Amino acid sequence: MKSTIITSLLALAFTAGLNAQSVLRVRGSDTLGAKLVPQWAEQFKKQGGAVSFDIAAEGSSTAFTNLAAGTAEIGMSSRKVKDDERTFAKTKGVFLTEHEVAWDMIAVVVNKNNPVANLTKKQIAGIFTGAIKDWSEVGGTAGPISVYTRNTSSGTYKDWQTLAMKGKDYASSSQKMAGNEQIVAETAGNAGGIGYVGLAYAHGKGIKAVSVDGTAPTPENVKAYAYSRPTYFYTNGAPQGKVKEFIDFVHSDAGKKVSQLVGFIPAK
Repeated sequence: MKSTIITSLLALAFTAGLNAQSVLRVRGSDTLGAKLVPQWAEQFKKQGGAVSFDIAAEGSSTAFTNLAAGTAEIGMSSRKVKDDERTFAKTKGVFLTEHEVAWDMIAVVVNKNNPVANLTKKQIAGIFTGAIKDWSEVGGTAGPISVYTRNTSSGTYKDWQTLAMKGKDYASSSQKMAGNEQIVAETAGNAGGIGYVGLAYAHGKGIKAVSVDGTAPTPENVKAYAYSRPTYFYTNGAPQGKVKEFIDFVHSDAGKKVSQLVGFIPAK
């Protein structure tokens, strides 16, 4: 009887261990985590990946805090890790390894009824820093410009500040949104709205993407478009087991096909 109980307990412990190992916790970027990573995950499972996914897309900075805390196997980021984030992770025994997974294009979006179809980089910088406040200043219908941005935990927030604003501060009147979908919704509901979103969200209902210096944000223009950028996974050291299997899938032909269907450009 005693041996039967011990055997049963060992079996339960073994099963619990297997279950724990079969869950991949993925934390970080909304740009990656809202659409692309869930689609990768579903296709990975359909092709036999024996794992379940726990995905939380709350901004790139959370990729590194979760990895450092041991609460994620994969961190998603739309920007490179900062030196202080890498150093902090090391103090926790976590040594971050970077994996480029796809390219994104940050699209400038306006209300679908806005007559403006093209903006220069100078005009965009002026709008997001607050130097340009009215649509009539950029060839549009007179009216105040409402600027929507990502929040400060977003990698896109900092990338945009670097790519489009030369490091200058955002306009004090700009409104911070939790994610791409919220920027789409606010811009669609405001005739004077403007924001930036990942390419996968650029064709949302009620909005349109404008060209930048005459170049549209489309996959074939990834090298010419002003606001193209790589996106990343981060792991603690070299990936092993299911983590490696999933990252290998992302780089496979099937994973690249998912990237294209969602609206990203596959990494080389």
